Amino acid sequence: MAIQLQLSRATDTVVEELVDGAIAALPRLVIGLVFLSLAYVGIKVALALVRSALSRVYAGEQRLIADLFTAIVGVFLWFGVALTLLKVVGMGDIAASLGTAAGFVALGISFALSNMIADTVAGVYLLRDPDFEIGDRVTVESVTGTVVGIELRKCRIELDSGDTVVLANKDVEKKWTRLADADAAEVPGAPAE
Repeated sequence: MAIQLQLSRATDTVVEELVDGAIAALPRLVIGLVFLSLAYVGIKVALALVRSALSRVYAGEQRLIADLFTAIVGVFLWFGVALTLLKVVGMGDIAASLGTAAGFVALGISFALSNMIADTVAGVYLLRDPDFEIGDRVTVESVTGTVVGIELRKCRIELDSGDTVVLANKDVEKKWTRLADADAAEVPGAPAE
């Protein structure tokens, strides 16, 4: 009987502490939900503004650049919201630890993806270069052909034989040569020889 009485008191104490803790945490949870709702609206507006501004700068084929930068901005904004939400609901120590760990993870990922990042950066430069466009005849390394595609990570060059060679942008951006148009006389508006 004494064991049952002690067990009953312990159970009552645990339930009371749980209820008291839930009641004490309720205001922080409500504030957290309000913050999350406002952050959602704010991020949607911010990303729409970023996408709009970048779409004006990077039009047409270069839309990939605008989409990439918008996605990166979105990831950073949501990560900041997540850390702030943890702080708002009273888990500041977890937020600090998570922020530090994310920094180390990002460093490791950037090191592991350095080739992909180099291709992407070179792709941005190639997409912005007015001398390197789809339809241009170029020589890259030992490949000569017509540029048929420029993407963020790779370029496609069609050879005279009809085959398509896919090259990493970092290799293309290092050294490429735009060949003079052999058929300039056939281009409308070009002076005839």
